[in-house]
Amino acid sequence: MKYLAIGHASFDITFQVDKFPVENTKQRVNKHIDCGGGPASNAGYLLALWGCDVAFQGVAGNDYYGKMIKAEFNSVGVDTTYLELVDNFNTDLSIILANITNASRTILTSKDDNVPKCSIPNNNKYDVILVDGEEEEMSKKILLNNKEAIKIIDAGSFKPSTVNLCPYVDYLVCSKNFALDYTKLPYDGSIESLIRIHQKLTNDFRNTVVITLEDKGCFTKIDDTYKLIPSIKVESVDTTGAGDIFHGAFTYFITHGYTLEDTCRLSNLTGALSTLRVGGRYSMPKLDAVLERRNLVDII
Repeated sequence: MKYLAIGHASFDITFQVDKFPVENTKQRVNKHIDCGGGPASNAGYLLALWGCDVAFQGVAGNDYYGKMIKAEFNSVGVDTTYLELVDNFNTDLSIILANITNASRTILTSKDDNVPKCSIPNNNKYDVILVDGEEEEMSKKILLNNKEAIKIIDAGSFKPSTVNLCPYVDYLVCSKNFALDYTKLPYDGSIESLIRIHQKLTNDFRNTVVITLEDKGCFTKIDDTYKLIPSIKVESVDTTGAGDIFHGAFTYFITHGYTLEDTCRLSNLTGALSTLRVGGRYSMPKLDAVLERRNLVDII
């Protein structure tokens, strides 16, 4: 199968700390971790790491960080034909302080006001397409040109471009924040409130809806039954990229013959395992490691 991930590409520099810095002081750290980031970008990287034939489409600056993103993709076999490195544009850069004592993250992001859009026409046929809402115009063209493909959206944050793409996909896999911001419905943590939110999303977009709930797992409807599918309990040190990794795993499992329930369980597991190490891409578990732990329920 041929996969395409289209959307946001950025670069992350993560500093591992054991306490948040006090203003106007110096705090020495042993090392920092540099790697690419972005929802579709991270998902595409995971798919390639797990042996899929995957291409990425998006933009970055024709600068040091953009070239690092391209080299990192190439190192795992991602096709970067449609990764555009644009002159006079600075690659989105995030400085992440990862507090390993409580798994909190403090993120400073540098982002140009005027972000160029994908401009290279992509008329290829794909079996699976994952979008994150960052490249609305190009994503819509490709989705419409691949009506037979399995189409998935990572709806992480509520923005018009993401909402506009939701009707064109088969699987709307969204964060709790997206679901609440879009539906404007109350949520008190109960299954009943989740059902109302899920029903609103399903009625509006007419696709399979999965709502991610961070460490609590995810919520969906399987056949005629609403299900909260729990994650495993872990001693997290860094949650950077865990949601992106969940979406990459979801895309892999749902397109490799797994049921929706098994896909959700294994994606929960993949995301949870990724929080045991610092750094988004450095924390991605191998596929074998996930499958070996598929029945794991205890704290690790």
